[in-house]
Amino acid sequence: MKGFDDKRDFYRMMLNSEVIVTVIDDEVNTNLTATCRDLSATGMAFELEHPIAISTHVRVKVNSASSQIQPLDICGRVVRIEEESTNCYLIGITIEEVD
Repeated sequence: MKGFDDKRDFYRMMLNSEVIVTVIDDEVNTNLTATCRDLSATGMAFELEHPIAISTHVRVKVNSASSQIQPLDICGRVVRIEEESTNCYLIGITIEEVD
């Protein structure tokens, strides 16, 4: 499927949805509210007020707009962090598992 503008293997869906991000930690799992910016078959990007370290494992829950469709539950690992402005970080994850 290569050949479109950004040379990715999979198309990205542009979103602007609230998601719940759980930072997986050996001691305490922390839940954060974020805004999902885009989603593809292999990755996701969301906005947070503070950065998450590279290689951190996270679980992201994307609720469905329809009660007939189950929420998307994604496990992934942080692979990219971009500071977009004060208190706004774009976090990119690679998807490792989808439930």
